[in-house]
Amino acid sequence: MFVKEEEKLDNTKFTHYVGVTFKGNSRAYFFGLTDLSLNIGDQVVVETARGLELGEVAAETKSMDEYNSSLGLRPVLRKADKVDIKMYEANIEEAKKSISICKEEIDKLQLNMTLISCEYTLDKTKVLFTYVADERVDFRELLKALASKLHTRIELRQIGTRDKAKAVGGIGMCGLPLCCSTFLNEFDGISINRAKNQLLAINIPKLSGHCGKLLCCLKYEDDAYTDLKKKFPEIGTKVFIDKEQFTVTGLNVISRVIKIEHDENVKFLDYDIFVEQTHWKQHHNEEK
Repeated sequence: MFVKEEEKLDNTKFTHYVGVTFKGNSRAYFFGLTDLSLNIGDQVVVETARGLELGEVAAETKSMDEYNSSLGLRPVLRKADKVDIKMYEANIEEAKKSISICKEEIDKLQLNMTLISCEYTLDKTKVLFTYVADERVDFRELLKALASKLHTRIELRQIGTRDKAKAVGGIGMCGLPLCCSTFLNEFDGISINRAKNQLLAINIPKLSGHCGKLLCCLKYEDDAYTDLKKKFPEIGTKVFIDKEQFTVTGLNVISRVIKIEHDENVKFLDYDIFVEQTHWKQHHNEEK
């Protein structure tokens, strides 16, 4: 469904553009058109890099004068009719049969790959199989076997574990549908440093999502933690209370609680009480 920039599609033939979504993907892709009779929710046949596909209008049409991207647009060919919708539904059933055939061939050839999905273009000129594999797979023999049975163009696309989670979906530890399957369209690199910055226990299984990678939501509050921690002492800071030396060993910047301890005593102090009893802010400013 992606339009390649190097194709240099001609946008001058369009007067307007519109956002279209596809089943299983919440992201809207832009297509050019001259027909202004489309409404949000209308099903349309569009030309994509893969071929003809059925999509749904997800936004009001806008003038090309408002289009700021350098990407060329492919066209909305027409509003979908009963024949298009019937063909789309038939392709879904055909894809179920094709994925079973593909799985059988994968087992026969003993290929180390896990099939995720199968999808036909609307005109059935191409079938796309997506799969997950730990390493590169030589699927030349698989293509030959599938070509002899499916009699159409075949594309095999390897995806990552995060893309798999997005495609399959599920419920996160928060009790809500996975972010990647609802609104996340791009995956940023998530490092363990974000967990450390948020003072989380470094327990990789608990910090990992359905995909096995670090939770994407670790980035949501990371900047807030960075700002809040500027007001707090660093872990390891030495302070004195009633001539006893304590070491800061823990922080909760949300509840504003600071943990200090020495060999014989542990205290959990509210931030304001900590500052008052240790005069930390005064000493901190003097050190600066």
